[in-house]
Amino acid sequence: MRRPGRLGRLSRGLLAALVTAAVVVPVSAAAAHPEIPAPAPARLTAVSPATLDEAYAANRANAAEAARMAAGHGDHGRAAAVRSMADPGRHFLSFDARGSGRAVEIFGDLAKAERVAVLVPGSDTNLDTYERFRAGADALHKRLGIRGAVVAWLGYETPGTISPEVLTTGRAKDAAPELRGFIRELGGLNPQARVSLLCHSYGTVVCAEAAESAFRAAGSVRPSGPAGASHAAGTSRTPSGEGRAVGDLDVSDIALFGSPGTGADSVAGLHTGARVWAGRGADDWIVDVPHAKADLFGTTVGFGTDPVSPDFGARVFAAGDGGHSDYLKPGSVSLDNLARIVLGETSEVTHA
Repeated sequence: MRRPGRLGRLSRGLLAALVTAAVVVPVSAAAAHPEIPAPAPARLTAVSPATLDEAYAANRANAAEAARMAAGHGDHGRAAAVRSMADPGRHFLSFDARGSGRAVEIFGDLAKAERVAVLVPGSDTNLDTYERFRAGADALHKRLGIRGAVVAWLGYETPGTISPEVLTTGRAKDAAPELRGFIRELGGLNPQARVSLLCHSYGTVVCAEAAESAFRAAGSVRPSGPAGASHAAGTSRTPSGEGRAVGDLDVSDIALFGSPGTGADSVAGLHTGARVWAGRGADDWIVDVPHAKADLFGTTVGFGTDPVSPDFGARVFAAGDGGHSDYLKPGSVSLDNLARIVLGETSEVTHA
């Protein structure tokens, strides 16, 4: 066991400094972004494979109306961003342009894909910055080929990179029920597909909270065993030859990359039968973020154990030399390995 010392004090000091900066900066920033008018989301009946095209069309129409309203308000940046989302080639399972915005975009044939990757983004992802998130989803889909579909899941209000919220699990706790509900919805749209969660940056906190809260909601007690392994007989989308305990988030793999920590001390703390992977690029600034937790002003700040550390117990994949925003860059080591994880080609994944 490590004894607390200068490094621990330094980590707590850095966390305190980050909190102070995060509290001060957003005060002026919030006033600079007034609410942009937008329509309520399209009213849809329960989406099924037979009604996917109808849902896509309704959400494109909603995006077009949102663009008109934003332009009328004088926010031409938002208008341009959402106008592109009304293009006939775009496929949104859900869309909401109110506030910072939410969107769930599909790449590929969701109803027929053998493998589905759900991308969960990190901080500062919203409708105004959405194209960078979309570019990664598109690159992954092209790498997967016709067997795979990709979901760009902007299903929660992400925190700002410099904000109090980015240092706590609050936004993740709000997002977790939405993500769990979406995974269940995928089960109805394509019950045969293997689903993988690919979680970036603060999105790793969201995925961890979704896995843990699914377990808590079921009130299950999982027997002890190897980290990341499944322990009880169950259903379907867990790794081949493994079962799924009652209460599991029904995914085969969870990949954490560019993570500040998840809030869990180890893979065992996620209470999942999915394979859990972790990777970090050599030039990712997240390595300099203290992987620690501290109680400040009655709030737990920070996310604890580094997911690529041996103590966490994940399967560590090679992520190349890229930076924090490069994991889904075409041709990258990290993109290749994430695609192999989604496709179930686990023996081909290269390790750090």
